[in-house]
Amino acid sequence: MLVYAPAAPQSVEGIPKGVAVQEKQHQGKDELGEAQQKWEEQVLDPWTKRAKDRPEILGTSSTPTKVVYTPVDAQTKYQEDIGFPGQFPFTRGVYPTMYRSRLWTIRQYAGFGTAEESNVRFRYLLNNGQTGLSMAFDLPTQLGYDSDDPLAHGEVGKVGVAISSLQDMETCFAGIPMDKVSTSMTINAPASVLLAMYIAAAEKQGISADKLSGTSQNDVLKEYVARGTYIYPPKQSIRIGADLIAYCANHVPRWNPISISGYHMRDAGSTAAQEIGFTFANAIAYLDAVIAQGMKIDQFAPQISWIFNTHNNFLEEVAKYRALRRVWAKLLKERYHAQKPESMMFRTHTQTGGSTLTAQQPENNIVRAAYQAMAAVLGGVQSLALSCFDEALAIPTEKAQRIAVRTQQIIAYETGISETVDPLAGSYYIETLTNELERQAWEIMKQVEDMGGAVAAIEKGFYQKEIQEAAYKYQKEIETGKRIIVGVNQFTEGNEESAPFFRVDPNVVKAQVAKLHKLRTTRDSAAVKKSLAALKEATQNSSAPLMPRIVDAVKTYATTGEISGTMREVFGEYRPPVVI
Repeated sequence: MLVYAPAAPQSVEGIPKGVAVQEKQHQGKDELGEAQQKWEEQVLDPWTKRAKDRPEILGTSSTPTKVVYTPVDAQTKYQEDIGFPGQFPFTRGVYPTMYRSRLWTIRQYAGFGTAEESNVRFRYLLNNGQTGLSMAFDLPTQLGYDSDDPLAHGEVGKVGVAISSLQDMETCFAGIPMDKVSTSMTINAPASVLLAMYIAAAEKQGISADKLSGTSQNDVLKEYVARGTYIYPPKQSIRIGADLIAYCANHVPRWNPISISGYHMRDAGSTAAQEIGFTFANAIAYLDAVIAQGMKIDQFAPQISWIFNTHNNFLEEVAKYRALRRVWAKLLKERYHAQKPESMMFRTHTQTGGSTLTAQQPENNIVRAAYQAMAAVLGGVQSLALSCFDEALAIPTEKAQRIAVRTQQIIAYETGISETVDPLAGSYYIETLTNELERQAWEIMKQVEDMGGAVAAIEKGFYQKEIQEAAYKYQKEIETGKRIIVGVNQFTEGNEESAPFFRVDPNVVKAQVAKLHKLRTTRDSAAVKKSLAALKEATQNSSAPLMPRIVDAVKTYATTGEISGTMREVFGEYRPPVVI
């Protein structure tokens, strides 16, 4: 049997099938509630007067934790709330057999220095069993600047690979068949530019856009809240993001044109419920923007993907992914009237929590990431990356990334948890947590909607304030010792050793800038100028599609900075509100 579920109800003479059993179950819960109350009064209360709770019993990020959970707490209707995998509301998974037929994609976040260096690291990871690539870009690229821009000084190649032109993208994927590898690109404000480069690089390999698979993060709204790598004001950013979604629906059907992100808000300090609620509120803004361009929900919703964060509270994280699937399915069905089951399927990448890593005793991070990864798998994710044990110190070393890949392989092939679908379903605690996270998420989404939607709420600083308060509470618990972090505020050894960590070669900047200067002298300058003028004209027309003009510009070897700068001239730059 692949899926475990309650036994089918038996018919009773004169009563429709299932009714008698359901009535009996309700009666049983009443009796159980009385028995539980009696147990609490006669057994639990006297016991807790003698045996107090440990001070570090803090509950989950979103709710206190009770001593014990029973069916009275779960309050779940199986077919309505849980159902079967591959069917609405998808609580138990988006595919009928989940990992029995195909494991999640093992995808480590990588990229640093120059395109040449990143190409070597990509090949290394693929040769060690990674099944997809996750591409990190340096800060200048994320902000739409070229490597030789004065504002890029000191940051080229440090937190990811420097991509200033199509030439860099071609080098990054030299010798890697782009139609055989799924690539996730963690890029937001200039996502259209980088995907255009990816499409053009694939064409150089003789691969058409419709053969490419992967994801562009392209979620700028969370940048205003949690990361800061925005360029343009929110409304203009949504236009660019929606334009990319529409373009991919028509031209790059296997590509996920947006990966709406809860990850960064969680790492900024949000609770699990806030992570769900704020992310889905952002999703509504994107959906509405694409529909406003004339698209139907079922034309593009199947290509929407996600990235979420897995933190240390193991059972809360399992429940979170189950709640995410249920909320998304209901949102698409009830608000947007989606007809295709694929539109209601919540498919997500996850990465283990970067903010949970410690610079002290960094080897402990191997254990943290392993448990977080297992929670994600038990929660039913489609793609997974582990934050490496040395990432609190620098970009991961090859050894650290190999350990992260091997950790996923051990979970996949040695633990047995991938052999049945949603194995923790039916746990009173898991079902209660799933319900509670769903309830809180809907409340948060309602708050945002009452403010006028995600853009208005962000401009008012609502997201930022809520996350800051949650982060402050968490940090205060650590500093007072109420929340124990092993190797940081408890179980320390006095002189915590740091592992050897990666450093970017300082010659990277010289090599990258020299290559960029050479490109500027050898490309067709007239073609570049013409393509940028066409892009500026399209940018000035609020109803004109942008992506075709960006692709044209990329193919002339116009640079990331030149293309982004052209749109800056029209859209301007965003200045955030001061949140106190």
